[in-house]
Amino acid sequence: MHKKVFTPENSAMLLIDHQVGTMAWTHSHDINLVLQNALKLARIGKAAGIPIVLTSSMEDQVQGPLVSELQAILPEEYAVRIKRPGIVNAMHHDGFNKAVKATGRKKLFVAGVTTEICITFPVLQMLDEGYEVQVSADASASYTKYGDDISLRRMEQAGAIITTVDMIVSELAVDWTSPLGAKLVPILGYR
Repeated sequence: MHKKVFTPENSAMLLIDHQVGTMAWTHSHDINLVLQNALKLARIGKAAGIPIVLTSSMEDQVQGPLVSELQAILPEEYAVRIKRPGIVNAMHHDGFNKAVKATGRKKLFVAGVTTEICITFPVLQMLDEGYEVQVSADASASYTKYGDDISLRRMEQAGAIITTVDMIVSELAVDWTSPLGAKLVPILGYR
């Protein structure tokens, strides 16, 4: 197996600010598709036994709570989600940074809203701190397509891998007939 491959044993998943209010601000992609993809990531992480860290920003303001579907899929992770008081770069928040380190993983799957504000800056810092990062572009969104494209380009130039939910699930499954593959294939939702 290629040493760069992300596996359930070496990766963690970070879902950032998939909140009711922040989701409503995005116009770069069909927000229903972004939500479906974020929920697929949550299901993939849970099925594969990958550590998952959830975070939100200013839940008591217009940003609102994380989408309730995440609480339904990941009740334990939701209960201990990192509630940031407004720090843009989640990695600057001591609680979030410690939670990421506590996973013990150096390979991180990241998705969130908005790509250009809530994802770009923590991803750049994660790369600086020596993490390998895959950003799920289709489980993230921005206010404009222009902003989304530029932020993805900036992260890619810094060393992040830009990917999709389907690529993530395929990389983790390796073989659809394996026990993990059998758990993951229904999450794709093609049948």
